[in-house]
Amino acid sequence: MKIPKRKLFLFIIFAYVLFSLYAAYNVFFSNKVISRVHRVTKKESPAGVARDSGAVAPLADAWNPWEDEEVEYNSALNKKREAFKKHLHRIDRNKPKRYKVQVWGKAAIGLYLWEHILEGPLNPTDKVAQWREGELQSGKVDFSFYTGPAVVQGHVPLDMNSLVVVLNGREQQKVSYSTRWLEHVQALVQSRTVSHVAVVLLGNEHCNNDWIGPYLKRNGGFVDLLFVVYDSPWVNDKDVFQWPLGVATYRQFPMIRPNAQLITSSRPYLCNFLGTVYKNSSRETLMQVLQQSGLEKECITSARENWLPQETADSLKRYQTALAQSELTLCPAGINTECYRIYEACSYGSVPVVEDVMTPGMCASGPSSPLRLLKTAGAPFIFITDWKELPAILEREKTMNQEQKMNRRRRLLEWYATFRQQMKERFTEVIEETFFKNI
Repeated sequence: MKIPKRKLFLFIIFAYVLFSLYAAYNVFFSNKVISRVHRVTKKESPAGVARDSGAVAPLADAWNPWEDEEVEYNSALNKKREAFKKHLHRIDRNKPKRYKVQVWGKAAIGLYLWEHILEGPLNPTDKVAQWREGELQSGKVDFSFYTGPAVVQGHVPLDMNSLVVVLNGREQQKVSYSTRWLEHVQALVQSRTVSHVAVVLLGNEHCNNDWIGPYLKRNGGFVDLLFVVYDSPWVNDKDVFQWPLGVATYRQFPMIRPNAQLITSSRPYLCNFLGTVYKNSSRETLMQVLQQSGLEKECITSARENWLPQETADSLKRYQTALAQSELTLCPAGINTECYRIYEACSYGSVPVVEDVMTPGMCASGPSSPLRLLKTAGAPFIFITDWKELPAILEREKTMNQEQKMNRRRRLLEWYATFRQQMKERFTEVIEETFFKNI
């Protein structure tokens, strides 16, 4: 059936009007239920300001179909951030604290402390450089070290408040120099630039160190700790500790690293003694015993009448060669029983034969004196009280085979390495406990 165009046109107009009325009703009169997905966010106008019904809604009030998901995501992200912050805080709290300590080496034993005990590096490597410095970590402490003639008062970059000063108190001229350094450090303490002070002291060979007493904190001074060479009666392992004399770094004696050759090499001599022979001393007795026993040719000996403060390159080389080629090193007492030769012999695996006698002075006496520190550490030396015992010792040496000698050298080198490690740990622990126990 064919529908007239007029009726079709009227029908379309009627449908359009009907649809328009229906849409108007839904917009203005129906209570719409908006789904979660199609909900529109409505923000209230600021107080006292009426919203213009004819204005276009701002962008912030626009339709946001993912609003709930964003809220949940941001909430979860914030929780993760807070958890990560707490994690970093726990790591920082549990991380071992590190402390800084500066060491000023104003005596040659400072090099023994730094290079032989702490095993720290030094730059430049030139031993006669005017200024040398280095850094290392030991335990919880970061040490920095400065030494050389150019290290003078007021010109050391002090960037920490804990200080160790290495001084020489062996004779009056050295005491005067050391006193000036202590007065400088005292001024730093009074200005609150420095809070903690320790002194490593090459003490007097008679153990007469009264000059430094007033500077100790226990006597009203500012020095918290004193590490002193020789068997001082002050040693109490609380604020005064004994320190080893070590090798003669002032004569450029080097750090000798243990190696297989020191253990396995064939040594052509039974013993050695190169040194000063003082009149009416036990050293004269030693030389006489060697001559009278006919064993002088079995040992490397070189005696001089006057002490020389410095070695030449040739004399140092001859001395080191003697140590490396001898099974034993003879160590007669000088002004004090403890001498550099003991430690130098240990460096080469040559067993020290030590004259175990007390020398005049104020040093502590007791069952473990002299050489209290070394004996307590179980030093594998040969101790004698009279050099007349030496011929029998050398005859026994002749009966030892190479394997026995090698084992003894190995034990000595291992002991000396362990001793230095123990001194390093002890020094570090005492510094930590005294300087930083309340931090």
